[in-house]
Amino acid sequence: MKKIGLTTTVPVEVLIAAGYTPVDLNNVFITSKDYLKYIDIAERDGFPKSLCTWTKGIYGACLENNITEIVGVVEGDCSNTKALIDVLELKGIKVFPFSFPHSHKTEDVKREINEFMSTFNVTIDEVEVVRKRLNEIRCLAKEIDELTYIHNKATGFENHLHQVCTSDFNGDIDVFEADLKKVICDMKNRKQVNKKLRLGYIGVPPMTADIYEFVEKFDANFVYNEVQREFAFPRADSALDIFQQYYDYTYPYDTNFRIKELQKQIHERKLDGIIHYTQAFCYRAVEHIVLKEKLDIPILNIEGDKLNVLDARTKLRLEAFLDMLLDLKEGKKCEC
Repeated sequence: MKKIGLTTTVPVEVLIAAGYTPVDLNNVFITSKDYLKYIDIAERDGFPKSLCTWTKGIYGACLENNITEIVGVVEGDCSNTKALIDVLELKGIKVFPFSFPHSHKTEDVKREINEFMSTFNVTIDEVEVVRKRLNEIRCLAKEIDELTYIHNKATGFENHLHQVCTSDFNGDIDVFEADLKKVICDMKNRKQVNKKLRLGYIGVPPMTADIYEFVEKFDANFVYNEVQREFAFPRADSALDIFQQYYDYTYPYDTNFRIKELQKQIHERKLDGIIHYTQAFCYRAVEHIVLKEKLDIPILNIEGDKLNVLDARTKLRLEAFLDMLLDLKEGKKCEC
């Protein structure tokens, strides 16, 4: 199957039905042992230093891994993607634009997906066959999520990793399914991971994946990864069709729609606090103003840039925040 790059999660059901193997360029970039080379490629080609690292990483990963076709999400994701795909087209990359409509109207979402299917010459029946197959695997990712926040048998990093990979199923559906089944079996045989603090992680997946291990030193565990969970479409099994599934996807639409799901998960998972990760030079950092105002829970905003590990300042801020949460939790116990 021919590879096609993705700038973010898109209706992969359409691409797989059309005979493509989707490749999430974000995952290629961040999992590389030499991830900085992708950034260097972009900056040598003229991308400014004051630009989101993810955008530069996607560009470098696309060129370096011989990806000749990509789907670029030009509405509902990164504001830099339109400029990115213009440059990629200059490099000879064939670009297929896709949009998550800001209107968030059912008919607009349906129109975009129908156009996407038409572009790749596939029918709704073909797409629905693939969707049902992928949703079998998404149910496994959902089980890992439940093993994290209900049964306390998975770490925050494992929760992050296995959900974020559902954006492209690691390039092989059957192998990915087998891997998840093995992971679930291993998790079920473990002792519970009992930590005092139950944390939520919201915002784009981090450049600094060591954040998961770092918080564990302070008797804390992430039991909720917002965007990673959305990548895995946890409500897909109740969606009537692909249109409803992608309508119900919170990440690309307005903040208020996203907040409703956040409030639900804060209550259901009994979270003590939230870490809101934003990327340097990203417009989504401004959303923190709204989130902090509307979410009734302690929330800390941290920012990442080029480093793939936490810097000393961020570690200090995290430590102080976690200490505060522990004090608040102990204080509530004393009052009782």
